[in-house]
Amino acid sequence: MTAPTASSATGAASAPVNLLYTDVEDDLRAAVRSVLAHRCPPAAVLGRIESAEPYDPGLWRVLAAELGLAGLLVPEKLGGQGASAREAAVVLEELGAAVAPTPFLGSAVLATSALLRCDTQEAGVAALLGRLAAGTAAAALAVPLSMAPGDPFPGGVRADADGRLTGTATSVADAFAADVLVVPAVGPEGPGLYEVAASAAVIGRFGALDLTRPPVDVRFEAAAGRRLAAADPVAALDSALLTGAGLLASEQLGVAQWCLDETVRYLGERRQFGRVVGSFQALKHRLADLWLEVVSARAAARAAADAVAGGSPDAAVAVRVAQAYVSGVAVRAAEEAVQLHGGIGMTWEHPLHLYLKRAKADAIALGTPGRHRAALAGLVDLAPAQV
Repeated sequence: MTAPTASSATGAASAPVNLLYTDVEDDLRAAVRSVLAHRCPPAAVLGRIESAEPYDPGLWRVLAAELGLAGLLVPEKLGGQGASAREAAVVLEELGAAVAPTPFLGSAVLATSALLRCDTQEAGVAALLGRLAAGTAAAALAVPLSMAPGDPFPGGVRADADGRLTGTATSVADAFAADVLVVPAVGPEGPGLYEVAASAAVIGRFGALDLTRPPVDVRFEAAAGRRLAAADPVAALDSALLTGAGLLASEQLGVAQWCLDETVRYLGERRQFGRVVGSFQALKHRLADLWLEVVSARAAARAAADAVAGGSPDAAVAVRVAQAYVSGVAVRAAEEAVQLHGGIGMTWEHPLHLYLKRAKADAIALGTPGRHRAALAGLVDLAPAQV
């Protein structure tokens, strides 16, 4: 289905939004789901979060190199797949549904999006994008995971005239699995993006609510860096954050959909007082309400992905709407799943706590729902709510 959108802030009419999945996207979903079912079952994820290596490098090699997912957003001329944010959103739905411990968001979305806003004709930028697209290296964008589009350029890391970086980037997503860091830093020439080998930085110990994507502090002590050619590093970073926030909604959708499907399945099997629990009217109503929220979340997430993919003038509005709404749906779906699973939902052995933790962590990532609502008010010329 397609739906007309409101005119942008400039008064220009926007293209219709396509919420449907294409045949190519359905095939991509099937391929990713098959790999995750084989290599990333809940038991494997549960076992890995208690180890010293929460990420699964074998799974990432299959997804990144064999399926080519690491280069989805990279143009073919630079070694990538030449796909769009719509395809990346489908992948994130499936990764969210499996709470897969991979650096897709940090590397294939955030770092790659920042690099694509640099000068891709420059040899260093093109070479780095080629490595990321081939899956021979993973990257992380060295900003706090809580940083939102529109935030000021971070000043925690400074660069000297020789490109050596000093300072700390806190709570960086996927840095633990990265080979390369894309670091926003302020140097003699002003704000810039720098390429730094992860081995040149001090990666802190992880300890977080969501152990399937543990953010870590990254410290630089005169670390050798190379300034990446970018006409406007501030705009490049903000564009990456907007793309990341828009696509994160699809990951949250995947979390919510899994929680709903698993709860429906469980309530259809669990018996109490001689009846299937799912036949109780009160539980039917709760599931119906949750289903409606998940369907609405899918529309919002798809609209954001479509707007980002098409470079819509309303992309910022679509992303803010998606993050303001889908975050809460993912958390509610996970909380309902835990409650409706009863005692088993509270156990460490059941994977539900992974989904609740991912939903809670994602609600903070790239801007909280409240921050996105406040930004949305300005974008659509509404006065902020008076508290």
